[in-house]
Amino acid sequence: MTGHIEERLARLEALEAITRLKHLYWHYNDVGHLGDKIASLFTEDGIWSNAMFGHYEGRAAIRAFFNGASSGLPFCAHVGMNPIIDVTGDTAVAKWRALLFGTFVENGDKIARLILIDYLDTFARIDGQWYIRKLDILFNFNVPFGESWSGTEQIRAES
Repeated sequence: MTGHIEERLARLEALEAITRLKHLYWHYNDVGHLGDKIASLFTEDGIWSNAMFGHYEGRAAIRAFFNGASSGLPFCAHVGMNPIIDVTGDTAVAKWRALLFGTFVENGDKIARLILIDYLDTFARIDGQWYIRKLDILFNFNVPFGESWSGTEQIRAES
């Protein structure tokens, strides 16, 4: 019985640590795209990938991307939700949703956008610390605020 309780406690601790890690990722984005802090959340060979903004491998590439992101996205606010996290030993896979309210610079103009994000993430525990191994980001829709997203939606195929 004790072993079973210890396993359940370890799983709950992992879920909490992964959730906190994801929230830190969103927070560091929302307070100015803090590239150094965001990159430190990833494994050394971590990957950040999105069809619109690119594919970045390794902490240095992720750091450089985020340190330059504020020029094109001077304001963003993530509202994260719906975590589905599966932990297996020192690895985890998670799905999340987020609404992103952002101010984008497009052709010199600031445009308010509403984006619904579908995340498919993998995590790794290294020396007792959880890190993001890969963030795979799909925009379900990305529309100027106040416009309809109808007809622009994309849905990730269930795996």
